[in-house]
Amino acid sequence: FHTWLPLAHVEAPTAISVLLAGILLKLGVYGIIRVNYGIMPDQVYWFAGGLAFLGLVNVLWGGLCALAQTDLKKLVAYSSINHMGYSLLGMAAVVAAGEMNGGDIKAAQAGLSGAVFQMFNHGTISAMLFILVGVVYERAHHRDIDGFGGLASQMPIYTGITALAFFAGLGLPGTSGFLGEFLVLVGTFQKNYLVSMLATFGVVLGAAYMLWLTKRVIFGNTKNSEIKNLKDINNLEALMLITLALL
Repeated sequence: FHTWLPLAHVEAPTAISVLLAGILLKLGVYGIIRVNYGIMPDQVYWFAGGLAFLGLVNVLWGGLCALAQTDLKKLVAYSSINHMGYSLLGMAAVVAAGEMNGGDIKAAQAGLSGAVFQMFNHGTISAMLFILVGVVYERAHHRDIDGFGGLASQMPIYTGITALAFFAGLGLPGTSGFLGEFLVLVGTFQKNYLVSMLATFGVVLGAAYMLWLTKRVIFGNTKNSEIKNLKDINNLEALMLITLALL
């Protein structure tokens, strides 16, 4: 229901978008896990089904909205909604531990661990993505996806770092983006395999919009003569991006 978020990202400068996506977006999840789960465990079990539904809506709706975007920054913003939905799904898996006969503790542990990992990992990945958007916006002075193309030949270092960020964003195994989503799906599957299967479709959506974005921005031929002489990233930008890439 955070429909204000993409609009806020579009209007905000790069630094504010990084803070918004990397830190502030995670405070709600942190607050629920840190405060509500400790003080009101019975209510947590009661509302777990609703939380799973909200998480699933975020995963699917955020992914579909990201596919439809033509603004580069707005696409990254909707991808944040898509990915944070997995944290909600992981939190909902805790209901498995509250069932009769002790419940399924492993499912709850996997789900909650996945929610926390997803919260942290997406904070670093989304910060990296918004910096990358800011870098190319500062040079091209626009964020229209169809106005790019062929950046691989113009900005090779930028292209390599961007590819890594995109692969982390779609949850490629070997990147941090995979870990949180995998644990969430494992925990959710042990509780409700149907929800887990639908959430897996959200992973497919993530791969679709990230790979399609890579094709349109990085590869192919540019239709805009103004971006044929863009300069590659400078040392300061590279330092920021490589630091986040290592994380």
